[in-house]
Amino acid sequence: MLNFEFYNPTKIIFGRDSIRRIDQEIPPDAGVMVTFGSESARRYGVLDEVLSALAGREITWFGGIEPNPEYETLMKAVRLARLNQVNYLLAVGGGSVIDGTKFLAAAIPFDGDPAELLKHSGKGIAGALPIGAVVTLPASASEMNCRAIISQKALHIKQAIMNTWLFPVFAVLDPTRTYSLPATYVGNGVVDTFVHVLEQYLTYPVEAHVQDRLAEALFLTLIEDGPRALAEPENYDVRANLMWCATLGLNGLIGAGVPQDWAAHRAGYELTVLYGLDHAQTLAVLVPAMMKNRAPGKWQKLLQYAERVWKIHSGTKEARIDAAIEKTRGFFEGMGLATRLNAYHIEDFSIDRVIEQLKAHGMVALGEKQDVTPDSMRAILKDCL
Repeated sequence: MLNFEFYNPTKIIFGRDSIRRIDQEIPPDAGVMVTFGSESARRYGVLDEVLSALAGREITWFGGIEPNPEYETLMKAVRLARLNQVNYLLAVGGGSVIDGTKFLAAAIPFDGDPAELLKHSGKGIAGALPIGAVVTLPASASEMNCRAIISQKALHIKQAIMNTWLFPVFAVLDPTRTYSLPATYVGNGVVDTFVHVLEQYLTYPVEAHVQDRLAEALFLTLIEDGPRALAEPENYDVRANLMWCATLGLNGLIGAGVPQDWAAHRAGYELTVLYGLDHAQTLAVLVPAMMKNRAPGKWQKLLQYAERVWKIHSGTKEARIDAAIEKTRGFFEGMGLATRLNAYHIEDFSIDRVIEQLKAHGMVALGEKQDVTPDSMRAILKDCL
C-alpha cells in the first residue's frame, strides 16, 4: 500500500425526511444563498422542502446551473451573492450544482479575478464560504469531496479543481428524493459511480487489500441494484444503496493509498466539450476501449476484477480479460448507455480534433503510469467508434 493522508470533514445526514434537519446545521445569522439547477427541483417539491426547513430566514435563490456548470453562469451568481451579502451556500441538486457552488464559495470572497481560481487545478484557493448540500442526483460524490469540475465553453475547456477549502460542511442524502429521476439520469449516475470506482481500482497491485475489497463491494452493489432501480424506481433500499455507493465511490476512502488512473475522465471532458455528450456517456464509450487497449499494463488487476466482480474463473488470461471487458460493456448498455460513439450520431466526429484538444490542455501523458500518449489515445478512440 502506498503512503497516504486521508482527510474528510463533511458530515453526512442520511435517510428519510433528512432535509428538515438543514436548519440545525446552518448558523441562525447566516446570509444563505440556495443554488439549484433546473426547475425540476421546484417541480418535485425539493425546494419547497428546503424553504420549509429554513422558514423565517432571508434567502437568496439562484437557479439555472447547468450540467457541466458554466463559468459565465456562475459569475452571475457571484455578483448576486456579493450584492446580497451572502456568507453561506446551500446547493440543492446533483454533482454539477454542487461543483458550481464550490466554485462560488471560493469566488465570492476572492478579491481578484475569479478566473484565476481555476488555474493550477485550484491550488491557489486560500479561503471559501461554507457549503451545505442537498443531493437529488447521486453520482459524483461532490457532496463529500473537495473537487469540482467547471466548464468554460468559450475556451472549450472543462477542468477539475481540488482544494480542501471546497469540502462541504454537511450533506443531506434522502433516497426518496431520487424516486422521480428519469431513467436516463439513473443510468448515468450508476455508470458514473461505477467508473469512479474503476479509475481508482483498475491500475496495478499495491497490496491494498482493504481498498480493493471496498471497491469490489461497490461494484457488486451497483451491478445488483442498478438494474433494480430502473425496474423498481421507488424501492427505498435500492435507492439508498445506490446513493451511498455514489458517495463512497469518490469521497477519498477507496482511493487512499492506491494508484489512480483518471485517463477516461480526462478524455471524456473533451468529448463533452466538443460534442455535447453527457459525462457518463463519454465514460461508457471510453472505458471498454481503454480496458482493451491498456490491458498489457493492467492485466493483474483485470484478472482480479474478472474473478472477484464478474465470477470469471476459467479460460486463458486473455479470454478472461476479454470476457470481463464485455461484461462491463453489457452492464453499461443494460443501464441504458450506448458504448459506441456511432450510436450517438455525431456527424462531425474527429479523432484528430480530440487529440489536439488534449494536447492544448497539456494532457499528453495520462493514466496511473502516464503512458496514455496521443498515439495510444488515437488507438483508443478508434475502438470507441
